Amino acid sequence: MDSKRLILFIALSFAIIFFWNKWLETRYPPPPKPAAASAKVTPAGADVPAAAAPGAASAPPDSNRLQSGERVRVRTDLLDVQIDTMGGDLRQVALLKHGMAGDPRKPFLLLTDQGNRTYVAQTGLLGAGLPNHRARFQAGGRDFQLAPGQDALSVRLTTAGPDGVQIAKIYTFRRGQYLVDVKYEIANGSTKPLTASAYYRLLRDGHTENPGFFGAHTFTGPAVYTEAGKFQKADFSALDKGEAEHVKAARNGWVAMIQHYFASAWIASPKGQPAVCGPRDCRYEMKRLSDGLYSVGMIVDLPSIAAGGKFETSVPLYVGPQETRLLDEVAPGFDLIKDYGIFTVFSKPLFWVLDQIHKVVGNWGWAIILLTLLIKAAFYPLASASYRSMARMRKLAPRMEQLKERYGDDKMKFQQAVMEMYKTEKVNPLGGCLPMLVQIPIFIALYWALIAAVELRQAPWMFWIHDLSVKDPYYVLPVLMAISMYVQTLLSPPPPDPMQAKMMKIMPVAFSVFFLFFPAGLVLYYVVNNVLSILQQWWITRQIDREGDAPSSARKKPA
Repeated sequence: MDSKRLILFIALSFAIIFFWNKWLETRYPPPPKPAAASAKVTPAGADVPAAAAPGAASAPPDSNRLQSGERVRVRTDLLDVQIDTMGGDLRQVALLKHGMAGDPRKPFLLLTDQGNRTYVAQTGLLGAGLPNHRARFQAGGRDFQLAPGQDALSVRLTTAGPDGVQIAKIYTFRRGQYLVDVKYEIANGSTKPLTASAYYRLLRDGHTENPGFFGAHTFTGPAVYTEAGKFQKADFSALDKGEAEHVKAARNGWVAMIQHYFASAWIASPKGQPAVCGPRDCRYEMKRLSDGLYSVGMIVDLPSIAAGGKFETSVPLYVGPQETRLLDEVAPGFDLIKDYGIFTVFSKPLFWVLDQIHKVVGNWGWAIILLTLLIKAAFYPLASASYRSMARMRKLAPRMEQLKERYGDDKMKFQQAVMEMYKTEKVNPLGGCLPMLVQIPIFIALYWALIAAVELRQAPWMFWIHDLSVKDPYYVLPVLMAISMYVQTLLSPPPPDPMQAKMMKIMPVAFSVFFLFFPAGLVLYYVVNNVLSILQQWWITRQIDREGDAPSSARKKPA
């Protein structure tokens, strides 16, 4: 009876995984082709705001393609950046400390407008004759590099507005930071007050990547955070249907484009600094544009600038990895961009513990092994009770065969006799399933923690494991896991039915097939966990065997 329940439990687990994968495919479908006639679209070059500030005029619609001027290149210790003088856009950002998926030696391209990809950061001013992202700027140079010992590097772009208005856009890059300060300096050389708004947006195509296997569909798309509305994100497919397009107002928050491991974001309320929105609310918007492009942005209404006066406003732009320690320092709620799926309540604490261990050992592979030891120690009493139950059931196997021969085809009496035997010997027939039940939430939570952790991306362990975030290239760990699972079946009580016994021996091999495509870090956890379970189960079984050749009631004649 216990074997049947175990097999049913395993089958149910596979069913849950299968339907979970199907649900995620429905929840995160690949983006449809951008030709939906029913979709509400806006020209790709159209201005971000739905309505401009009082007295400010909306910029005219653009063509669907980005226009280009000259390129200004900026290199720091972390970033390799290209700024286009057309609009002063940030057109390309390469992350020097992170490699491309196919070639770790090449810096990872986060923002780019090359080939069929469009992912850029744009800013502009709204007001009569003021420069938007189509205005041409002048730069004081074409190549800038952060020198050794230099902590900050500024790149100044200038252009002229109407009636003697002068505008400068200044990018400031700092050593060791993925935050780029973007400042507007506006000098009103006219004879009347100037009213304007500034907009900041991220423009992106609908290209998505869903790495992993069995449900590792990480979110890709725009997100908005405010203290009032909290964290809200929208699938590209939802924007295609017009379901998530909206304009919201708040005096704090941020807008972001999120993808697996990396993100870009305009920050209206940086941590430890006053919000840039001032006395008026910022307006946040995400929407679908034409040609498969999507926009998320915010508008900041600037105070009136008196004739002959000057005004400055700065908004930080984050372009970098979703490293937990970095996200916590950017803005309130910014850590929410790290996608742990629906298991955040378990995955986040698990990763915190893993991160603390890594600070000590300096290697993510050994950190995973030590985390496994901690988890095993935490559940040691529960696992011990379960293994004792399994060891006692194993010793009862000969008596089970005797009862089966005695009652033959009378299953009712056989089951009653078996349950009476369990009651007399104080054995829980379901106790052996308890360790697996305990491991399932830990397994799923750790799975999502490792899937979301850019810290493990291209992080080596030892020997042939050069990247813990992808599958084992030689499948050594999955094979070791299959062997460990098979050993566990040998230590478990043998099923009375020969067919069930064969299935129990086949199940480790069948189950291990799924782990061929899991991240090496996750399989490493499971291999170590199985080895520890085998040692614990072997030791407890040996103790039970030493208690006597048979349980006390076994020496009595069966009724």
